[in-house]
Amino acid sequence: MTTRSTELLRVAHARPGVTRAEAARLLGVGTGAATELVSRLAQQSLLAEAPAAPSGSRGRPTTVLVPHPAGPLVVAVAITHEAWRADVVELGGKALASTRGPHGGESWVAVTALVTAAVEQLRETYGDRLRAMGLSVPGTVSPDLRLDASGLDWHDIDLNSLWPPLSSTVVLVAGNDATLAAAAESTRGAATGAAVALHLRIEGGLGGAVVDQGRVLVGARGAGGEFGHMPFGDPAITCGCGASGCWGTAVDGTALARLLGQPEPPDPVSYARRIIAATTEPERTAVRTVAAALGRGMAGLVNALDADLVTLGGVGVDLLAAAGPEINAAYRAGLMSVRRTTPPPILPATLGDDGPIAGAGEEAWARLITQLP
Repeated sequence: MTTRSTELLRVAHARPGVTRAEAARLLGVGTGAATELVSRLAQQSLLAEAPAAPSGSRGRPTTVLVPHPAGPLVVAVAITHEAWRADVVELGGKALASTRGPHGGESWVAVTALVTAAVEQLRETYGDRLRAMGLSVPGTVSPDLRLDASGLDWHDIDLNSLWPPLSSTVVLVAGNDATLAAAAESTRGAATGAAVALHLRIEGGLGGAVVDQGRVLVGARGAGGEFGHMPFGDPAITCGCGASGCWGTAVDGTALARLLGQPEPPDPVSYARRIIAATTEPERTAVRTVAAALGRGMAGLVNALDADLVTLGGVGVDLLAAAGPEINAAYRAGLMSVRRTTPPPILPATLGDDGPIAGAGEEAWARLITQLP
């Protein structure tokens, strides 16, 4: 495709329901050129036009740019500590189908079997329209798509096994769940328009990312954002990563279990949510302790990164709702005095638990658009 065609597809993806005239303005081209581009992309089964929703005003009915009904699709897959999910996503970010199930922390071989079976079923339905896969996983991902998830004892996993390349048109991208969620929040969520956004996500541990002017900082080896392994926790606690005093061990489900004198839960996310929702005093005390640890760590990161916004995802949303005062008190106490007058706000992630899979879909579409048709 031409550069203009690619740019138009990016506009249609980023702004679902955009009109041809609006797209022309955003691209800096005339309406005639935009009409030609839309016609060309329609012939390639990539873009179409449809009537806009009624506005109630008089005049000629407006049409908007929409995905072509026979156009390409991506599969977005999210694997968490306890479950998996696969969505079929069209241009513009809308999910056309979704399937999911638990995996209970099983071996990677077992998880692979579950996910590949689900993807094969989707391929039977959508056929060659499925042109890419975006994958979100709870661990670090190397540039050659190898996963290390210490919390699940998954090490040196080749993620290519989830969708072996069947042809030169198949695209596979993968990333850490918190990193992808951060990207999605900055694109379609609570951090849209922020200059420097800090996203933190609590699952079985804590991860996150910094988004600077819309660009996720992934680090030299793609492993940036491992904030849960900063030494903000108890030095007497050894993390599964091999380090001592990791912050993640002070704010997740294992921290709550430790404070309550209970064994480490096999389902740290579900367990954390049960404890956070409980009303007895021991559970409330444990939640307040974890909330304070979260707030202190956030203050340290804001002091260091000069973020203008903090978003919380995963179990962090539950903690913020249940113990917001404790989080905010510890956060403010840890901020430098020059930041306390107008501290960067702490917001729940708009996309919630959908953040990682939304980010996986966005990453897959970003790569696929450059390789169409």
